[in-house]
Amino acid sequence: MNARTQTFDFTTECHQIQEVVNCIFHSVLFHRTLGKFHYRQEGKYSIGTVGYEDIDCDFIDLTYVRCNSSSLVRRMNSFVTSFDQAIRDPGNVTENGIRSGQISLEFYNKKKVNWPFTPECLPWEVWTVRIEIKPIRSEIERQMNREYLGELVGDKVVLITEVMNRQQYLPKIPAQSEVDLIFDTSYPDIQPYLFRVSHSTTSPPSTTSVGKTVRRIFRETLAF
Repeated sequence: MNARTQTFDFTTECHQIQEVVNCIFHSVLFHRTLGKFHYRQEGKYSIGTVGYEDIDCDFIDLTYVRCNSSSLVRRMNSFVTSFDQAIRDPGNVTENGIRSGQISLEFYNKKKVNWPFTPECLPWEVWTVRIEIKPIRSEIERQMNREYLGELVGDKVVLITEVMNRQQYLPKIPAQSEVDLIFDTSYPDIQPYLFRVSHSTTSPPSTTSVGKTVRRIFRETLAF
């Protein structure tokens, strides 16, 4: 099965990166997280509740909802901080002076394979946020950008809710013996679907590009 994909593009200032990504990914995770499973016997279980909290952004005009789980927040913060540092890196600049990058939240199942091989990971949904850094020239422009970005991110949160309400594939609730193939049971208070986060950034073109190499060889050939 091909994984469903959603990609959102934003133009931000550097200090807005973490809030934008956290808002999108925590909004997704809020819908992709269940309470802890409590199995009484095989096939019979109860599901705990998921607490939530409202988060006011500091650099965009927006409030969003996330799971009230300190362990999930810490884990997501580590991913987003790594992406933030990578996109700010002085080496992450193109010849046009643009800084950009993308970060993806991928949900997957594990498929059992014969020992001694590790389980195969099968993605079923991927959410990607693409960021381009925008230089701000005045305080008026900064305030306009803050308001516009808040509206744009808010629209994406509404879209996330609409997507979640559609009839679409979700992994079936597994038997107790296979719950770790579908859910991450390492959290003490919640049970999200298995997920992982990855990111990439732009980088300046190599000084030894193919084109330059061909031109150098051509010049050396003529020299003979």
